[in-house]
Amino acid sequence: MKEIQKSGEESKPRLSICIATYNRARYIGETLDSIVPQLSTDIELVIVDGASTDDTAKVLSRYLTGNLPIRYIKETINSGVDIDYDKTVLYARGEYCWLMTDDDLLHPDAVQQVLTALEKQHDLIVVNAEVRNADLSECLEKRRLPLIEDQYYNTNNSEQFFTDTLKYLSFIGCVVIRREQWIARRRQPYYGSLFIHVGVIFQHPPLNSIRVIANPLIVIRYGNAMWSMRSFEIWSFKWPRLVWSFPDYSVHAKQSVCVREPWRRIDYLFYRRATNAYTIETYDAFIADKSRTLLKVTAKLIAYFPSTLANIIVVLVVAGFARNRTLHLYDLLHNKNTSKISTLFARCRGVKL
Repeated sequence: MKEIQKSGEESKPRLSICIATYNRARYIGETLDSIVPQLSTDIELVIVDGASTDDTAKVLSRYLTGNLPIRYIKETINSGVDIDYDKTVLYARGEYCWLMTDDDLLHPDAVQQVLTALEKQHDLIVVNAEVRNADLSECLEKRRLPLIEDQYYNTNNSEQFFTDTLKYLSFIGCVVIRREQWIARRRQPYYGSLFIHVGVIFQHPPLNSIRVIANPLIVIRYGNAMWSMRSFEIWSFKWPRLVWSFPDYSVHAKQSVCVREPWRRIDYLFYRRATNAYTIETYDAFIADKSRTLLKVTAKLIAYFPSTLANIIVVLVVAGFARNRTLHLYDLLHNKNTSKISTLFARCRGVKL
């Protein structure tokens, strides 16, 4: 582990913006350009590099000159996203930690708005975001959480917080948490889950003071996740297993945000086939040994179903009938199975591509 530290002040900052990164040389400079102008003596930036093999270190070196409150730690091995984010919090000195991502952007006044919210001494702040395509040229969703006013939660309505925000909280960049709360809670059981922050937030006991900022302060670069090639495993197994592990929330609440075993549903498998996330290889790896005979046969047939034809069928259904269709259509229309028919129908329905 190698640390390069540039800090204007040694006193405890109010907020640490914590980034875990790996091979993001293409994007992290733009991310830092949105953050660095908002740094001050009350804010530090902590970056843990999980042994990147690209030019990430070279890009970051441009920001380590001068007297900026930036700490860059280059690890010698890649420990995975969960451990690296845990490390960012342990390295941080701030009272609060914002677990920011390495390819998304902050709005120009985002840090100041969060600092203002922190004056109320909440345990957790969830920051809303807008969603854009991978090159940021098109807005896919103006507000990921459809809120007009800030929302407040405590132990009395923790289940409401669970159902209102859990899907959005799969995005780690929206989390601002009191550092002592993070350190006091169990983290190791969630190593390898890819969602350590969700495990920290929803484990027993529930957090007592939570604020959700309705105003979108983050720009999410959609479709750029490092785990795209593992999406079937993650959303079929890892994410549901995590969601259903929390003891303080009812079956009804869990069911409302995540089916326990989505891979058993034919419509789910067909949708994943349409996006090419489900193939005969994923069937062999994750389903063949788990399902009963009838499901096994059906699941295998879907895995062999022509993916381009599946794409056409699902685009017709989603564009014609689905609510909140934008991100689903983006996934369907931006993969190698997208056909000219799918694209033409989407355009006829007024969908921007």
